[in-house]
Amino acid sequence: MKRGKFVNFVLGFYFLMGMVSRVASWQLPEKPLSVNEPYFTAFNVLGDSSVDCGENTLFYPLLHHNLSLIPCNGSDSTLIPHRLAAKMGLPYIPPFYSQNGSVEALLNGVNYGSAQATIMNPSSQSYQSLNQQERQVFETFQLLQLELGEESAKNFIKSSVFYLSFGKDDYIDLFLRNFSGVMFRYSGQQFAHILVNQMVHVIRNLYDANVRKIICMGILPLGCTPRTVLEWYNSTTADDDGKGCVEEINELVLEYNTMLNENIVELNAELPGAQIIFCDVYQGMMEIISNPNYYGFEEVRSACCGLGLYGALIGCLSVEMACNEGSSHVWWDLYNPTQAVNSLLADSAWSGHPLFSICRPIAIRDLVYS
Repeated sequence: MKRGKFVNFVLGFYFLMGMVSRVASWQLPEKPLSVNEPYFTAFNVLGDSSVDCGENTLFYPLLHHNLSLIPCNGSDSTLIPHRLAAKMGLPYIPPFYSQNGSVEALLNGVNYGSAQATIMNPSSQSYQSLNQQERQVFETFQLLQLELGEESAKNFIKSSVFYLSFGKDDYIDLFLRNFSGVMFRYSGQQFAHILVNQMVHVIRNLYDANVRKIICMGILPLGCTPRTVLEWYNSTTADDDGKGCVEEINELVLEYNTMLNENIVELNAELPGAQIIFCDVYQGMMEIISNPNYYGFEEVRSACCGLGLYGALIGCLSVEMACNEGSSHVWWDLYNPTQAVNSLLADSAWSGHPLFSICRPIAIRDLVYS
């Protein structure tokens, strides 16, 4: 067994044994009488660096390939799902491998995310896949059945909210860098179709396990990220869309986002009781990039934390490298937005303002209170 897989096996085994050793006295909360009270039990998060800063794997600093060891400004709490958790009245959502066996901590939710994660199965051990995180979720479901009993676990899962944020690393490392010849084998439409099919497959699996409330985040405008702008303008005759973004890359992202949104509409119509939301991060960020002054930003192209042109030649290796005015920047590092942008996106995903209706068919607040 390879070392990376062995480490994951040992940590997962420890987590399972610790959880099984405790028996929780738990009952599903009664549905609130008031529409102003939320009705959900836990908030579970799956995804990439948009949901986790890197602490979820033991050897993250050694294995990270993007030369940006700090994809947020030192704390997961600056990321969108953690800001949403705070709005739900939940404490910090701990990473899967940090669990100490306490079922009480599990009942608030778990962050299964990893700072490098793809929808497609990666060949590199430095990445987690969507399928790996899905397996961890189903391990947790088995533990809930052991701890709570089958019927209580079923009700608990049904009232939990699941948050999925994937796709960025598939485009950055598999498609745009032509890893394993992916770009030569698939057109942009074919690649998007493969990714969306896998996302839909996982959504269906979660639904079959009694999950009903799911949030799916779209991919941000990769063509506007500092590293993409640096690489493509230096090596190609890429088209500038007038906002300092690489139009060809954004068109690839839009293809994926549109396809995922259309499939979610179909799933909501097909699956009884399903409440699946698509949140258009691309739309929200392009609104900010197009009107930076209106939203309080001054710098839309350069990273706050990084070295070289656009702060994109070398990524954020230490928070000491960061600019003094991070709140005026759209981008934190090579590919990730700043805390100020995440705050705007979280507020808008939650309530529909100030970035109008980036989540559809309903805002996340409506999902939580339904």
